[in-house]
Amino acid sequence: MEVVVEEKSSWKKKLINWRDEHVNDKQFTLFLAFFVGFFASVAAFLLHWLIREIQLLLTAGFSYTSANWLYLVFPVIGIFLTSVFVRRIVRDNISHGITRILYAMSSKQSRLKKHNCWSSLIASAITIGFGGSVGAEAPIVLTGSAIGSALGQFFKMDSKRLMLLVGCGAAGAIAGIFKAPIAGLVFTLEVLMVDLTMASLLPILTASVTATCFTYLFVGSDSLFSFHLDDAWNVERVPACILLGLFCGLISWYFIRMTNICEDMFSRMKDKPYAKLLVGGLMLSSLIFFFPSLYGEGYSALNILLNGKTEADWNVILYNSMFYGHGDMLVFYIALVLMTKVFATSATNGGGGCGGTFAPSLFIGGFGGFLFSRIWNMNQIGVYIPEKNFTLLGMGGVMAGVMHAPLTGIFLIAEITGGYQLLIPLIIVAVSSVITISIFEPHSIYAMRLAREGKLITHHTDHSVLTLMSLSSVIERDYLSVNPEMPMGQLVHVISQSHTNFIPVLDEAGTLLGEVDITNIRHVIFRTELYQKFQVSQVMSQVKETVGVNDPMEDAMRKFEATNAEFLPVVDVENRLVGYISRTRIYSMYRTMVADLSAE
Repeated sequence: MEVVVEEKSSWKKKLINWRDEHVNDKQFTLFLAFFVGFFASVAAFLLHWLIREIQLLLTAGFSYTSANWLYLVFPVIGIFLTSVFVRRIVRDNISHGITRILYAMSSKQSRLKKHNCWSSLIASAITIGFGGSVGAEAPIVLTGSAIGSALGQFFKMDSKRLMLLVGCGAAGAIAGIFKAPIAGLVFTLEVLMVDLTMASLLPILTASVTATCFTYLFVGSDSLFSFHLDDAWNVERVPACILLGLFCGLISWYFIRMTNICEDMFSRMKDKPYAKLLVGGLMLSSLIFFFPSLYGEGYSALNILLNGKTEADWNVILYNSMFYGHGDMLVFYIALVLMTKVFATSATNGGGGCGGTFAPSLFIGGFGGFLFSRIWNMNQIGVYIPEKNFTLLGMGGVMAGVMHAPLTGIFLIAEITGGYQLLIPLIIVAVSSVITISIFEPHSIYAMRLAREGKLITHHTDHSVLTLMSLSSVIERDYLSVNPEMPMGQLVHVISQSHTNFIPVLDEAGTLLGEVDITNIRHVIFRTELYQKFQVSQVMSQVKETVGVNDPMEDAMRKFEATNAEFLPVVDVENRLVGYISRTRIYSMYRTMVADLSAE
């Protein structure tokens, strides 16, 4: 066994050495970006194939003229199987895939765990195949990013290149799923906050185009959504587009807020997996039973709205439900599905399933756009607006609002439907939606959790550098301490061995009580007759400021500026001293990282 390990290590070392000698970092990053795009497209193909096969196996014999009782069973089984797989095999949290990528980029030097290359793919296939009302996109984005991270770590790439390869994986995943290379690029720039430079543009485009091309080879030219423009846009519909954008922004706000409320409810049951399964499973299966459109990703229901022209076409969406044959209740059904989708999605993930909010935002947007246009036309408000066009515009509007990513919403919808003729109304709706949601929520659904903890990377270079800097890496733990009862004579002995101008004063538990500033006791330090008359408690002073061990670096820098101190103590949650951070060392690291991020 040892011989095999040594041979493997030697082979790997030789390969890395050869690469260092013959290929520079920029060229090799492009080379890796190609393979990242290829593997991301393979992962996307496998996941959608697995989902499709499981759904066909389970629902092939369903009657479309009545409700199907198995809708009450399959989703619960899917959540149960997924939770067992995650707890017994993966043994790690793989939910919130895109948030997990953002966290790895800001706090883990873009190092994702190796199991992320496959674990979320299997888990989400089980969840969605059995009817979980979530999307496959976030798991695939996590898979693609993990593949990029794994390849970068294998070839010992630095953190900057590693971050870029993670972005390549995300771009390749989006491009592969939707055959939308530009959407993959702008998703990486807007959502993952990878800066657009010539050094990053080429690898991300390489991964996106590679993934798109291989997806065409795997599945042909068919798109996830089929759309044909029957009614060209005209300028008279601008007011309707602006109002739709406002409506999409409000829907996005509802989606984000209700998702957070449901997640908080399930998080209170984190130590009770079977209680989560019971609550989540019952909620999900009941909703799917009444509204079968919530089953799985819901793309088939969206295609009905995108391609319908008559009442009969749209009424197909009522099949398999208790609403079958009641076409007069179509608007009511659409509104109920729109309102309940967020609960179905939250119940799926909260109960133990695995999936993302990417597809649900498209789903809710499409239903919202259809509902808006249907009510508009029924009440004859202004000019006629085609329902299928506004379904498409609603998809882009809600996606832009939920993700705070207008370009992603615009180009994704335009690319996956070939609807570039609707580019102007897409822009109007997406911008109006983002402006509206920004009033209520400053961050996207993916970024808001990290933003609360100060761990979100942005396009602001200064802020990004402070986010990427690790407080634990700059803590100096080599210090001498004293207790408050120590005589002055022993304190002088400790001072003679210290390399700093201060000595921390700790109690027996290590709690920081204060510090002795050597410059403030020079008038007594050489008077030997006082050595037995004074104790440390009489000459120590209060600490100006402390830094919590979990505080973001931005807070530490702010405290240095406020106190003008050269060193600040770092304490844990119980005020026990962990070590000290140096102003000089932090500023030196900061300047180095700014230069590194700014370099092409």
